[in-house]
Parts: sequence; C-alpha cells; structure tokens
Amino acid sequence: MKDAITEQPLNMLAICGSLREKSFSAALVRELPGLAPGWVTIVESSSIGNVPHYDGDLEVASGVPSGAMQLGQMISDADSVVIVSPEYNTSIPGVLKNAIDWVSRVPGGPFANKPVLIASASPGPFGGVRMHQHLRQVLSGVGAYTYPRPDIAVGLAGQRFDEEGRLIDDAMRELIRKQLADFAVFTRKLIRELDDEDDRR
Repeated sequence: MKDAITEQPLNMLAICGSLREKSFSAALVRELPGLAPGWVTIVESSSIGNVPHYDGDLEVASGVPSGAMQLGQMISDADSVVIVSPEYNTSIPGVLKNAIDWVSRVPGGPFANKPVLIASASPGPFGGVRMHQHLRQVLSGVGAYTYPRPDIAVGLAGQRFDEEGRLIDDAMRELIRKQLADFAVFTRKLIRELDDEDDRR
C-alpha cells in the first residue's frame, strides 16, 4: 500500500544561482526533473538575471520590478524550492542574493514557510559546500525552512558531467535521487504541520 504522502502530487521550483547557460549549476537544474520521484514535478524558474540590482529608490518610484514579481509568484505557487548555486569566493553569488532580496519585498513574502533544498556543483573537490551555510542564513532571514539534512554538493563536476551537460556519475545520480525523495516527504509533512497549526488557531 502506498504511503498517503506519496499519493499527493508535489510541485517543486528549481532556481539556478548562475547566469551562465553552460554552468554546472544549470546542468544540475536540468537533471533534477528526471531524478525526482514520479509524484513530484520540478520546473525551472525564470532567470534571476531578469531582476535588476536592488534599489530602494526604484522600489519607491515604481514598486517591485516585474522580474522579481514573476519569480516571487513562481515561488508562492510551488510547494517547495530547490536552489542550485555555484560558490563565488566561498559565498553566495551576488546575483542570487540580489534576487532573494527583491523577492523578500514581494507582498506576502513568497519564501515565508517555504521548504528549500540547497544544492551546488563545482569543479573543486568540495562541490561549493562553503556557500551553503551563507545561503541558509539568508533563507532563514526571509522565513524559509531549509532542509535540515546534508545538502547536495557535486564536487569535481568536470568529471561527473559530460560535454553535453549530462550527469554521468551513477553514484551521484542515486544520491540526488534519494535526497529529492526525502526532501519531497519532508515538504509534504511540513505542509501538513503548518496546515494543522492554522486549523488550531
């Protein structure tokens, strides 16, 4: 008999923290739908490159820009989010931090109570893992629930992806498949807990 949790469709949004089309982060985002459980649908977000630099004067003059509003709506509509990002100078790419800052200004706070899984891919042996803790801190600031178990970090990515951007490392594919399945169950349980809290209010 199937677990009731896995009988309910789940929609995840994948956000790429790199603007480069052939980055390892972008390649990993494209792999995720094929590694997710059958009851989970993963779609890629609009490019965070469509979001201008945060400027409080711009916000006062014309409101939250359309690129940020679109990204915020996609986050709100998703049950959970996977952020796949490179590591820049041991931290978060500026373009990703900028997108999160703008989305935090979208009415309703799209990241509030949203389950988020962090992933990275890097040519280096550590897979971009030094970026993860900084991103967790930022996501905590916007009210997200980051998945508490170890994040996905694809190290030595040049050996694990082929020239077409396909993940060819079977062990890594299996690890990501399991992580996505566990995160999906975490998401559904968290949604239930939050719904129960609302009912008790």
